[in-house]
Amino acid sequence: MAKMWTGVTNGVTDKLADDFNSSISFDSKMFKEDIEGSIAHASMLAKQNIISESEKDCLIDRLCSILEDLKSGKLSIDQSAEDIHMFVEQVLTERVGETGKKLHTARSRNDQVALDFRMYVKNEISKIVSLIKSVLSSLTEQAEENASTIMPGYTHLQRAQPITFGHHLLAYAMMLIRDIDRFNDCYKRTNVSPIGSCALAGTTYNTDRFYEASLLGFDGVCKNSLDGVSDRDFTVEFISCCSTLMMHLSRLSEEIILWSSWEFKFIELSTDYTTGSSIMPQKKNPDMAELIRGKTGRVYGDLMGILTTLKGLPLAYNKDMQEDKEGLFDASETVKACLSILAPMLKTMKAIPENMLLAAQKGFINATDLADYLVKKGLPFRTAYKISGSIVSDCIKNNTVLEKLPLDKYKEYSELFENDLYQEIDLLTCVEKRVSYGGTSVSSVNGQIKFVKEYLQNV
Repeated sequence: MAKMWTGVTNGVTDKLADDFNSSISFDSKMFKEDIEGSIAHASMLAKQNIISESEKDCLIDRLCSILEDLKSGKLSIDQSAEDIHMFVEQVLTERVGETGKKLHTARSRNDQVALDFRMYVKNEISKIVSLIKSVLSSLTEQAEENASTIMPGYTHLQRAQPITFGHHLLAYAMMLIRDIDRFNDCYKRTNVSPIGSCALAGTTYNTDRFYEASLLGFDGVCKNSLDGVSDRDFTVEFISCCSTLMMHLSRLSEEIILWSSWEFKFIELSTDYTTGSSIMPQKKNPDMAELIRGKTGRVYGDLMGILTTLKGLPLAYNKDMQEDKEGLFDASETVKACLSILAPMLKTMKAIPENMLLAAQKGFINATDLADYLVKKGLPFRTAYKISGSIVSDCIKNNTVLEKLPLDKYKEYSELFENDLYQEIDLLTCVEKRVSYGGTSVSSVNGQIKFVKEYLQNV
């Protein structure tokens, strides 16, 4: 394909240089955004009497036909083209003649690619937010079903205090809500149009940047033309949002992997989202969760890549900035794939309450409540703490739990123990006493579920 920038040079470059320079293999993803941007640009040029109405109509008609042909497969993207912008312009000129050459008036590939990229990122944010909401819905459904399912809460991966499974799942729901808010904030800063900044200094034509921006759904325009073509903060911010989201998904996946192991057996994953072993017939491997955990690293790599690429660039546009797209495309596709598999995996996940309860009992996670019982009877906390520790030690030696230890055994440690003790150290009682805002009581968990549901309706 002939190079549109032939001028002071003869447009002839070495084949190796052509291949090295070309971005069509990946920026062809943005053909829709490129054509939509060109349609808006033609409309603006006509509004400002830079081209005629008939020229505008002709350009828009041919651009729409190119878009339809690309969508249907009637037209294939020429991989020998330098980039998607040159490809579309070349095809347009072939179809409409000299008028096609007028479309690039008052713009440069520098602001054109920045425009296409921002439009693409906006679309990706909308898709990702929708997928996060699906995962959030699955988490909330599971939390509602398990609002009173007792399990051990952990610190240092050691059993600590009783909580409910619903409460634990809702912690991840809160993380995902923050992720949605982060992406929506990123959208606001992405939704600023660079078109009209041209190569770096603006243009001598009487353009209307605000009109063109409004046609494309932007809230405003970049206020400085140098910044307009060189700003890739939105790229960094988008991949950073992806990285934070993947960190949350990885943490959840790690717990799913632990919970589904025989050592825990708190949950069972559907066979639709697990695999078997090629040699061990008893295996049920949580491969989908493991892949989510593993793919987190590549998204982190995408973030480090763009930060490193941008760190030393002088203003304005530099060819280095061509490296902004592949990492973002990869991060976005990875995130969407992970969210798409996680939502149904969570929805079909089965809790095993009896195993969670048994783990909670064996963990003596009501020992603090046992000490508090003695404190309420007038014993100093440190004395109560020591007595409780001795009773736990006795239970361990005799392979029993606090709830099953006879009252006469308790009285060997303190005459303050009475029958009301068993109600106080019942795990459900222990949970229900956590009435502070955001705590693990069933009423608190139900309040959190209500909050998430309302958020999903309004976001």
